[in-house]
Amino acid sequence: MPINVFIIIRKSQGSRVVVSARSFADLTPQASFDIKRCDLHRLDEGPSVQTVLTREDGLRYYRTMQTVRRMELKADQLYKQKIIRGFCHLYDGQEACAVGIEAGINPTDHLITAYRVHGYTYTRGVSVKEILAELTGRKGGIAKGKGGSMHMYAKNFYGGNGIVGAQVPLGAGVALACQYQAKNEVCVTLYGDGAANQGQIFEAFNMAALWKLPCIFICENNKYGMGTSVERASASTDYYKRGDYIPGLRVDGMDVLSVREATRFAADYCRYGKGPILMELQTYRYHGHSMSDPGVSYRTRDEIQEVRGKSDPITMLKDRMISNNMASLEEIKDIDAEIRKEIEEAAQFATSDPEPPLEDLCNHIFFNDTPFEVRGTSPWVKLKSIS
Repeated sequence: MPINVFIIIRKSQGSRVVVSARSFADLTPQASFDIKRCDLHRLDEGPSVQTVLTREDGLRYYRTMQTVRRMELKADQLYKQKIIRGFCHLYDGQEACAVGIEAGINPTDHLITAYRVHGYTYTRGVSVKEILAELTGRKGGIAKGKGGSMHMYAKNFYGGNGIVGAQVPLGAGVALACQYQAKNEVCVTLYGDGAANQGQIFEAFNMAALWKLPCIFICENNKYGMGTSVERASASTDYYKRGDYIPGLRVDGMDVLSVREATRFAADYCRYGKGPILMELQTYRYHGHSMSDPGVSYRTRDEIQEVRGKSDPITMLKDRMISNNMASLEEIKDIDAEIRKEIEEAAQFATSDPEPPLEDLCNHIFFNDTPFEVRGTSPWVKLKSIS
């Protein structure tokens, strides 16, 4: 017998009215899906081309991706209202990468990325409220209002780095710490196709391979480095082969299940002591490179709309779940409404929370037990640094 769940609104004088009823007992608890085969480099076999998705996981992935999407659209709005200032790189379109990677590793594993960071900050456990407050430079932001769009951090999450490609050697260093501490942890080290030709990346590859570091190097290939297409920027666009002596795989980065399975495969490879592995996630950003880039001078609006229509990661997951009777359209709409409410409340906080006072400017420069003095812009301006 199906179990009915009733939504009840209580009215004055103890009366109550049933406004809707839904039955979830006849929904499918899990289903198997075919996923795109990965292209392989120096690997005899890759991730499975079939995977199982539970209803619980599917709804969680949907909620997380939709939250990131709505958060980025709200950031776009706040930027155009001049409430957010400075650099701001949005992640909408690439949500399957962040959510799929997080689903394929453990919370105790480590992650470092570049400046398109909002999505990863959220999947690593930071609230929307803290992210938006950081974007608006408020005291309640995740970096206390002093980091902005590109510099957000959390436990086992190392940002948020503004220098192109500079986070890749740092990620190799985090992987070295994982190896040294022998906790069977891995470090996911992300960079974009625009950074893929940086010399420091190849130096990090070399050291990671020599020392067999548990590092998953991931190139998020969204087809354009700033306003330059990959074909114009790289003599070889097979980024998954760029590690040469490091095994690699190219993954459909618009499918959260493909990303999840590839990340699990890569994490297992590293945990078995085989050394680093390289992944290329083929994805797409809907916004321009940053908010100063309209994003349509080097590609057409039709191209963007075609990707939205055929490959949108959120729509793809929603359609899979509904067509396989794993979720109802009503349920999805309820989740969407909850997310919109959460985003609006977070935006309200981000625009009303106070800015950090001047005396906080030099705090957290170093980790230190006792405060020390920091000279300001002139010899007679003195500030304290407290951590």
